[in-house]
Amino acid sequence: MSKPPLDLTETPVSTLNVFNGDLLHVYQDQARLPDGKIKVREYITHPGAVVIIPLLDSGELVLERQHRYPLHRDFFELPAGKIDPGEEPLLCAQRELLEETGYTAENWRYLATLHPCIGYSDERLIYYLAQGLSFQGENLDDGEHLEVFNLTLATALEWVKSGKITDNKSVSGLFWAEKVLRGEW
Repeated sequence: MSKPPLDLTETPVSTLNVFNGDLLHVYQDQARLPDGKIKVREYITHPGAVVIIPLLDSGELVLERQHRYPLHRDFFELPAGKIDPGEEPLLCAQRELLEETGYTAENWRYLATLHPCIGYSDERLIYYLAQGLSFQGENLDDGEHLEVFNLTLATALEWVKSGKITDNKSVSGLFWAEKVLRGEW
């Protein structure tokens, strides 16, 4: 006879909004643990984002190089972007692909929703495979600067292995793309 699952729920007792930014909001809660004790829980709310795996008819991926201020260096990434309030994730993916890379896609396939920072954020990343690409011309957001380039999946995975691609969302997306393109998922 198996035991019933433990109730691991932590219940908010109070919430303090510590910081409201344009993108992120930081909270400090008092939470009641399953054993009745009260502990502090700090976390960040995030509107969520989409990650696009754009696959050209040639089999190459469309990637971008972008400077990321918190780490003061350039990163090689899959195209991605924040979901605006009330925006459907697929429409966000279509908008971001066009804005950042200049491509539209004829075929879109939802792949997964991943939670990259479960210890301190509610952020979710929604992944799409985009195929049947055609170039329309990029239209970057104000203050957005990046370089778009094409790369084979094999080379991108080698860049992951060598540490040239370290961005979590891109590494996850490239591993996902490998499985999908092999027909394994």
